[in-house]
Amino acid sequence: MAFVQLIEYTTSKPEEVQKVLEQWEQSSQGKRTARRLVLGRDRNDPTRYCEIVFFDSYESAMENSDLPETQENARKLMELMDGEPVFRDLDVVEEREL
Repeated sequence: MAFVQLIEYTTSKPEEVQKVLEQWEQSSQGKRTARRLVLGRDRNDPTRYCEIVFFDSYESAMENSDLPETQENARKLMELMDGEPVFRDLDVVEEREL
């Protein structure tokens, strides 16, 4: 079953966050199991962001989470966030084009 993780956070350093995400993408090339990432910014609060990360399954998401590159990425991102991120782990029960 496909799996999606939503990560919501606030930051006053979006350019630095983007650099860390780019570094992770390079360092995890060929290892990561994340298939797609969508990053959105809240129109009503420009310091609030939401990442939507797509995986083939919950198990592949956990593999990705266990990668040393992902662990290092998370540590760096926590230093750039204003508070704790909120994670939502979602099994995809339906997907369709509209």
